Amino acid sequence: MRLWSHLTRILVGLAIFSTAVIAVGITAPADGVFSIAIQPVFMRVDPASIAESRARALGFDVDVKVGAMHVHLGWSAIPLSPGSTNTASDQF
Repeated sequence: MRLWSHLTRILVGLAIFSTAVIAVGITAPADGVFSIAIQPVFMRVDPASIAESRARALGFDVDVKVGAMHVHLGWSAIPLSPGSTNTASDQF
C-alpha cells in the first residue's frame, strides 16, 4: 500500500511539473532562453514542404527552443504524400 502512495505522489508531481513547464514555455517570448510555439496548420502544400516531405493538412507545428537547441514537431491528421502531386507530364 505504501508503494502505491509513493507512485501516486510521483505521478501527481510529474503532472504538475510538466504543466508548469508547458505553461511557462508557451507564454515566454520567442527570443527567450526557453520557449514553445504552437501553430495550427490548415494546409501546407508549398513546393519546399513537398520536397522535404512536410506537406500536411489539418495539423499543427510545435517549435521548442531551449538555449541554442531548437526542436520542431509537425503532426497532421491528413498527411499528403509527395507522389500525389505528380502531373501527367512528370510520369513520362
